[in-house]
Formats: sequence, structure tokens, C-alpha cells
Amino acid sequence: MFDRKLAQELVEQYDVDRIKIGAIASHSALDVFDGAVEEGFETVAYAQKGRERTYADYFRAKRNENGNVVKGMVDETVVLDRFRDILKIQNKMVEENVLFVPNRSFTSYIGIDAVEDEFHVPMVGSRNLLRSEERGDEQDYYWILEKAGLPFPEKIENPKDINELVIVKLPHKVKKLERGFFTAASYKEYKEKAGNLLKHDVITEEALENARIERYVIGPVFNFDFFYSPIEEEMPKLELLGIDWRFETSLDGHVRLPAPQQMTLPEHQLVPEYTVTGHNSATLRESLLEKVFKLAETYVKATQEYYAPGIIGPFCLQTTVDKDLNFYIYDVAPRIGGGTNVHMSVGHPYGNALWRKPMSTGRRLAMEIRRAIETDKLKEIVT
Repeated sequence: MFDRKLAQELVEQYDVDRIKIGAIASHSALDVFDGAVEEGFETVAYAQKGRERTYADYFRAKRNENGNVVKGMVDETVVLDRFRDILKIQNKMVEENVLFVPNRSFTSYIGIDAVEDEFHVPMVGSRNLLRSEERGDEQDYYWILEKAGLPFPEKIENPKDINELVIVKLPHKVKKLERGFFTAASYKEYKEKAGNLLKHDVITEEALENARIERYVIGPVFNFDFFYSPIEEEMPKLELLGIDWRFETSLDGHVRLPAPQQMTLPEHQLVPEYTVTGHNSATLRESLLEKVFKLAETYVKATQEYYAPGIIGPFCLQTTVDKDLNFYIYDVAPRIGGGTNVHMSVGHPYGNALWRKPMSTGRRLAMEIRRAIETDKLKEIVT
């Protein structure tokens, strides 16, 4: 693991008047860049060749004679042959005073081992917690949730024990960063659906053997976009900025069909896929907010105990709520969430109300950097 002290030593050498905020050009990078320019920072997008035009052309920043952004939000796009080639330009990133914001694409494309050991650019966030997203690792987010006593869907060890609706979590065979998830309410249904997905090259035998099977909690899904500030001294360090939920293909297409039509689909269309294609915004019944803050407080405390210094900055608890209004955490993102673009620029009711101005996750992140610079606490928010 790249020693945090080395990251802190590097930022102490940074020219704080010329800091740039950088991120892999994918996932929720537009939110990061939009928030950065709102707080007066320059931005750098690290894009892969063939995927750069969104950042290099369509959202390229235009600044006026005073240096203020009047259109767009990406000052510079660095085009790499592969995302992983970011490892080759680290010295230049440090020379240009880049503070790097990790997203899920960063860990997926670069690889978690390289993120921990080979990437030596100061990172705003919790480097040592990023591995907890690797489902199946010994100390993944389920391990943290269990240590913290937080609620999550019950794991089914043997598919033969399936006696109610479950979801089977495993990677997609072809779409490497996507899901080959499916649901089943019996062992017979499990075998039938698994066979169908294997036949159509959606999953592999190896992935199926290592899949996590868990009880399916029937209820709405809420992704809670939180922020934890280690440098806040007067107000609560934990903030709820927004709530989002996902659009998934082909699942959302299936649920738009009447049940009789679903039953007549041909075999290759019968089992929906769970590929995330977008997000939407949501709010929560106020009487439930207390429960949600308690979940987040408990998670933060557990990260501080088992992954010192603990969570820094944005994180997302992905939950579902059952008929008795009990929350279950089915996924945790220990970094900026995938759905924060829904409150890019306009903010979100919770973040806006708290800060009395449009406050997206990206802007809150940039504001934390600005406050850390002004109070000489930059080294407290980097790893």
C-alpha cells in the first residue's frame, strides 16, 4: 500500500494556488469537474482513446479573460491509449499539482493492486477502502457491514437451499465491468436461468461457482450519497447530499411489459440483465431519515476502526427497504457514487438545503479541498 505519509509529503510541496482536480474520464467525472470549476479549480480528464470526445469536445471548458469558466467544465483532456497508462504519467501529474479523485472506473480499469501500490499521486479519498468493493475478497464491504452490525441481505451458501426469492450476483461474461445478475425463487428456477445465461454467453461456469447468492429484499431502492469531512470542526462531520436510484437494462424494459407479455418472450429475451445505464433523483420520507443517518454513522465508525483513517469525503450506501420499513445495505461505494451526476450543477434538495446553495457531490468535494487549503489541512484529506 502506498504510504499515506508519502502522499501527505507530496501535497505539502504542491503550489496550492495552482492545484488541479483530476479524474478518470468515466463514471461520475463530469460531476467532479463541474463541482471543481464552481469552486475555482482547473480540471484534468484522463480519457481513453476512442472515449475522449465527451470531455475533450462537448464539455470542454471555455474561460473568459478573467479566467472564469463561461461554458463547459473540462480544462484539459489527456488522451491515453488505455486508462491504465495513467500509471506512466504520474510524475507529470504531481508536477502539475493534480489532486486525484477516484471513481469506480479508476479501480476497474487500472486494477486494485496498481491503485494501492503503483499509483503515487495524492488521492482525495480513502485509498485503502477501495479494495472493499472487490466482492469476494476476504475483507470486502460485506465484511465491514458484518463487523459493524449493519443490516445486509442474508447470504445463501448452497443454491439447493433456495426456498424464497434470491438474487445471484456475478459478473457478466462479455461486458467485463457489468453484471450477470439473475433472480430465482427455487433451486429448479436457479438451474433453469443459470443454464439459459450460460447458453447465451452472459455468464461463465467459474463465475457462477463463485457467485454470491443472497435473499432478495422486495422493496424500493435508494442510493444514499453521503459525505464525511475529517476537517469539519463546528457542524456534524457527516452530511447527506443526495439520493438516487438506477435505470438498468434490460430489467427496466422487462418491467414495462405486462406480465402476460413477459411470459411469451423467446428464450434469449426471457431473463433480464442488470446493466446500469443511468440514474434518477429521489427523496425519502422524513421519518426514515434518522435510520439512514444511523446506518451511515455506524459505517463511518467501522471504517475508522478497521481501515484507519477511515472514510474521507464522498461515499454511497446502496439500500433497499422492505415492507416493514427496514433498510438493508446491498452495496457500498467508498468513493464518489455512480449516480451523482443527477445533481450535477443543480445540486440536490438535501445538499442544497444544508449549504444554502446548489451543492452536488462534485462541488462538495471541491469545497472540501478549498477549505483544506485555506485552513492548511490538505494533508488530512489525502491518501
